[in-house]
Amino acid sequence: MTLKDKLAAQKIYLLLAALFITSLVVSNLIFQKFFYWYPLDIEIFGAKLFEISVGILPYPITFLITDLISEIYGKKRANQVVVTGIFASLFSLGIILLSNYAPATSWSPVGDSMFSTVFGNTAIAVFASMLAYLFAQFVDIQIYHFWKRLTKGKHLWLRNNFSTFTSQFVDTLTILLLLCSFDIIAWDRFYGLLVAGFLFKVLIAIIDTPFLYLGVYLFRKRFNLKVNEEIELI
Repeated sequence: MTLKDKLAAQKIYLLLAALFITSLVVSNLIFQKFFYWYPLDIEIFGAKLFEISVGILPYPITFLITDLISEIYGKKRANQVVVTGIFASLFSLGIILLSNYAPATSWSPVGDSMFSTVFGNTAIAVFASMLAYLFAQFVDIQIYHFWKRLTKGKHLWLRNNFSTFTSQFVDTLTILLLLCSFDIIAWDRFYGLLVAGFLFKVLIAIIDTPFLYLGVYLFRKRFNLKVNEEIELI
């Protein structure tokens, strides 16, 4: 691979990392709003399919990106992005806490109480999200590369879905356990939200599989990569 190609690959890697970090931080900030989507008239453990946090919406993007980075750039670069995402979450948490303690003026469009209502639980949410995310992302990367070695780089759909399904369940279970433990969400909603959140993430994971295939195809075509070949960055 030429130096020009390596520089291009480096730029794309940075763009993917930026999308990943943005999706992660935004999901932590918007998690308190819950929305509904009822494609079927089904209730599970008292919760309809689907009643879930809007924080879930950007989350599947993070798993798609880590799978794409794992496939093209390797396990080390995928883990690197995960660690960077944790740092970004901590940094955003520090800014929010500082803003929450700063007293609002009498004429401020957003007063202390409103700001606290929206962002007051963010510290707990970021803590819960980071722990869940840390477990889930490392599980995703480990399982992805396990299946990649086992299939010798073939059957992309298999490792993408197996790794994502498992990691999404770990993520949903961990974050709900923590949020219920901190009384952010009532325990009687735990099982319903667990099933609804996991099924929604599985649905999104199935939908994003063609996008992963497209991304891998474009990378291999642009950089003349063989099956199972990874890009070594500068």
